[in-house]
Amino acid sequence: MDASKVEQLREFVEQCESNPSLLSDPSLSFFRDYIESLGGEIPSPGRDYKSKSHVVDESDEDMDDIEDEEAQVPEEEEEEEEPEIVESDIELDESGVVQVVSEKPGMGDASVEVSEENRDASQEAKMHAMEAISQGKFEEAIEHLTKAILLNPTSAIMYGTRASVFIKMKKPNAAIRDATAALEINPDSAKGYKSRGIARSMLGQWGEAAKDLHLASKLDYDEEISSVLKKVEPNAHKIEEHRRKYDRLRKERDDKKVERERLRRRAAAQAAYEKAKKKEQSSSSKRSGGFPGGMPGGFPGGMPGGFPGMPGGFPGMPGGFPGMPGGMPGGMPGGMPGGMPGGMPGGMPGGMPGNVDYSKILNDPELMAAFKDPEVMAALQDVMKNPANLAKHQANPKVAPIIGKMMGKFAGPK
Repeated sequence: MDASKVEQLREFVEQCESNPSLLSDPSLSFFRDYIESLGGEIPSPGRDYKSKSHVVDESDEDMDDIEDEEAQVPEEEEEEEEPEIVESDIELDESGVVQVVSEKPGMGDASVEVSEENRDASQEAKMHAMEAISQGKFEEAIEHLTKAILLNPTSAIMYGTRASVFIKMKKPNAAIRDATAALEINPDSAKGYKSRGIARSMLGQWGEAAKDLHLASKLDYDEEISSVLKKVEPNAHKIEEHRRKYDRLRKERDDKKVERERLRRRAAAQAAYEKAKKKEQSSSSKRSGGFPGGMPGGFPGGMPGGFPGMPGGFPGMPGGFPGMPGGMPGGMPGGMPGGMPGGMPGGMPGGMPGNVDYSKILNDPELMAAFKDPEVMAALQDVMKNPANLAKHQANPKVAPIIGKMMGKFAGPK
């Protein structure tokens, strides 16, 4: 089949898609019968066109919006938040853990200058405290040690000793306070780390206790530290493993969330790109083909007898257009200088040629602009209904050149 005829048929179908009312033209009844014989449906005038799938014809932009909304539905379902991670309990050996007892022993000012007299008095108070400790009189020992600390608040040993007594009295918070004070005065105090480590184990602070006890063991190892570590380390290891496990789970959850967001953004960007691309293609198609806004009602006055190449062609217009003897003398302003001598002799017998190239009309800016003029369109319709009416439009400087130009387009290849 001739490629030009196929192209003309394609353009005709596109015009019918954009304006289904074209199919209501009586001259296209044979085409409607053919479509219906294939099982197609012809829309009634004034009704929205529907395809076999009963989808209402809408603009490209509306259809894009609907597709975008449909594409977002499953995505919204996937955006459900994952359940919060709930940490399981840890089975720990908490024997020896005591209830917290508030205790605020007297604390000295380590910044003061201590006299020799006060230093000696502090040592004497410490001796009384050690004697009380040996007798199990811990309250009395605390009193003597507090006196010794107030006399000499720069002694890490005094704080460390009182911390060890608080441990015996099961007052871990007070012990931690004294041990920390001892370490502030002397960061290498083994007694300070040991007392604080044991006190922290009494509060169930297994990780901190293990750290202090290991430091104490490095500075001054003893059996008591080793004994406490045997109980503290298993609990500390369980806690550390538990922490790492849930840190990993949280990181995996966060990584998945970031990946989902990345994919969502990528999909959104791709959708936006595709939508813009469709709009651009649609705009290009509208610019390159078809009359602006479609061809409501077809060519002026319809095209009785069918399109070129279809049986019958345009009516024969026997005898052609009137000879227009002498042409249009002197040309017409904006028209065709020199007129159209002798008219178009012989007319176009037998109808318009079947190989008319409509792209020549569609791509002619002057003709496209003229089709928007109501006066020109009315004249074209008049001529299409009755070619003999051409004579009454010959004197119209706006209409005559357009008709002449169209006649030249329909003349076919020379």
